[in-house]
Amino acid sequence: MNTNANAMRVLYFTRPMENSFLDVLEADGGFAVEQRQLTDPEDTIFDALGQTHVYSISSAKDELPKQFWGVDSLFERCPNILMLSTYGAGYDVCDLEAATRAGVAVVNQAGGNKEGVAEHALAMMLTVSKRLMESDRAVRRGGITDRDAFKGTELKDKTVGIIGLGHVGSRLADLCTGLFNCRIIAYDPLLTAEEITAKGATKFDSLHEMVAEADFVSLNCPLIPTTRGMVDESVFDAMKDGAIYVATARGYIHDEDALVAALNSGKLAGAGIDVWDIEPPPTDHPLLQMDNVCLSPHTAGITVESRRNIAKIGAEQLVQVRNGEKPPRLLNPEVWPKFQDRFEAVFNTRPED
Repeated sequence: MNTNANAMRVLYFTRPMENSFLDVLEADGGFAVEQRQLTDPEDTIFDALGQTHVYSISSAKDELPKQFWGVDSLFERCPNILMLSTYGAGYDVCDLEAATRAGVAVVNQAGGNKEGVAEHALAMMLTVSKRLMESDRAVRRGGITDRDAFKGTELKDKTVGIIGLGHVGSRLADLCTGLFNCRIIAYDPLLTAEEITAKGATKFDSLHEMVAEADFVSLNCPLIPTTRGMVDESVFDAMKDGAIYVATARGYIHDEDALVAALNSGKLAGAGIDVWDIEPPPTDHPLLQMDNVCLSPHTAGITVESRRNIAKIGAEQLVQVRNGEKPPRLLNPEVWPKFQDRFEAVFNTRPED
């Protein structure tokens, strides 16, 4: 532990940190890093959080007890917290409005796992379209008499609709066009038509109109108030008959009941689902009973390379802030003036605008 009284104090919980995170902070020399276990007595955890400047917070909502989420009650109890730094791209454990009121900057590690997630989405698209889940299970059960019953489709020259053309969505678009000559269409209200064109896609202002033209639909946007429940029954109804839906973003963006209905009716040919409302999903969840659905437990971004990269860029972002720079992945930029005041009061230097 760094005993420098002017060190920026960082705390993280049980979730494993890659050595690259600790290596970067140790090399800088301006940080004191503390690990806590979620099984520690709660009062001792809050004592430690009360002395913390940077809380490296889990992005896994169902693994982190709610008393340790980045919300008003935490900021009131731990007034020394200057920053929340998520361990990943997701930040639904953080209330950005509450953080802004408290003068707490919130940063994530968007883009750090884009390769892992994009490859996972592509793998699900291929797995479902080639009907690998169905044929695998049929082989295990035995008694196959008709191979044509497992006739699949090819991705080549198909239309791929991407909801959210950010880091992951852009990389998925690159893979689909470069490998399979796909046409890419996109729905992303945060990007202009020119920006989407530069990413090799065609912009649609209507989600319903976009999905109506797609053979494959991939969900790659963050969970924010405007996207919660966005992919509802009407969106599934608007999809092409026989389309394939893949979700590697966050739970609660699509309506799980509506997805089940679209699969049961035959509207969709299949789906690939990595994210859930409740993680892991209950064992009696109807999606778990469907052979034409490829499932994973929110592991799209869990690769050796992604974990190493997220840890490294997360630490580098903290070094930037400690050195007085504005972080590149600031989620609540309106907090910056108040954060500057709070940072200056602690470290006697003011971060740049």
